[in-house]
Amino acid sequence: MFIRIILIAFVLLGSAAAGAAQTILVFGDSLSAAYGIRQQDGWVALLQQRLQQQRADYNVVNASVSGETSSGGATRIAAALATHKPAITLIELGANDGLRGLPVKQMSENLAAMVSAAQKAGSRVVLIGMRLPPNYGAQYTLEYEQAFATLARRQQTAFVPFLLDGVATRRELIQDDNLHPNAAAQPLILETVWKVIAPLLSKR
Repeated sequence: MFIRIILIAFVLLGSAAAGAAQTILVFGDSLSAAYGIRQQDGWVALLQQRLQQQRADYNVVNASVSGETSSGGATRIAAALATHKPAITLIELGANDGLRGLPVKQMSENLAAMVSAAQKAGSRVVLIGMRLPPNYGAQYTLEYEQAFATLARRQQTAFVPFLLDGVATRRELIQDDNLHPNAAAQPLILETVWKVIAPLLSKR
């Protein structure tokens, strides 16, 4: 009788573990940290709502930090992966590198280190690209944009070419700082990301 109880307990524990929600880690900067707007209006919060509507068994953890560069992200991703053990990791960093005119090679190396760390932790990676306004110079802006696509191809990750696609050129969707998308832009950003994330979600 005692052995039967133990066996039943193991079965129940196994079932509970199998049904536990998986984690999606969003690892970004102010564009994902809902800078200047309410947290519940940001695209990351909207992603959690979409998952719930789709009855997808995932919890979203937003580990985004305003002002973060790729270098800062590279130093803290190991702790985030160890803490949250994500099934999917969205890496949205590099915008601040570009705005500061930092070397593209340095950014690429930092992003590559983050992608590798997530992959080694067993997480599927979505790399999110960024573009710069033309005033940074044609050569720099081209090298910068291409760096994301090259890295995604080389490390075989899912790829969002431009987080602010359909948003960056519409003044009514940008805050007064001329940098950050406002609340009205967040559903559009979600759709851009969702198209890439959706195929990665496990059917449970």
